[in-house]
Amino acid sequence: MAFVMAHGVSYGLRGGAAASFGIGVADLVLTALTATGITAMVAAWPPAFDLIRYAGAVYLLWMAYKALQHPRGSVESVAAQTSLQSIFVRSMINSLLNPKALLFFMVFLPQFVDQSKGSVALQLIVLGCVLTVISTVFHTLLGTFGSSIRLFLSRHSYAARLQPYGLATVLLLLAFRLAFMRRP
Repeated sequence: MAFVMAHGVSYGLRGGAAASFGIGVADLVLTALTATGITAMVAAWPPAFDLIRYAGAVYLLWMAYKALQHPRGSVESVAAQTSLQSIFVRSMINSLLNPKALLFFMVFLPQFVDQSKGSVALQLIVLGCVLTVISTVFHTLLGTFGSSIRLFLSRHSYAARLQPYGLATVLLLLAFRLAFMRRP
């Protein structure tokens, strides 16, 4: 949620939406991996959790570094230098490298599957798609809220100058949280 909000603040409504759709596509990928049993195989391998979380933490640290590389200018000039495609890809990678997302799809979704009701894989796909739609709408609303904060920043130049530091701080905190989390 903080990731989408930060991108809504940094890049406006379209940036928040791009981040939301990146998470949505990652959710669809995780749904497919869950339906095929791949997430269960990955989760069963003991080093997988640590590898995924450390890769995610390194990626977030890199993104924080990149956030500080933008020239100090208006909110609009920072947003103009970043493509929606790159926001989408960053968001998707960030979500795929989140071990909690993997565990969520592996542990939570199967609880709602009833083997007597037909294909388990098909039920997982339907559940994953429903979850993806709900998640994408929710994240898009968060991005919209972030874009309203961006409007405030565009009217207050001092606050706008602090914005890259705010984004970098959010990304750093997420990286540290991910690096020091324990396996559930």
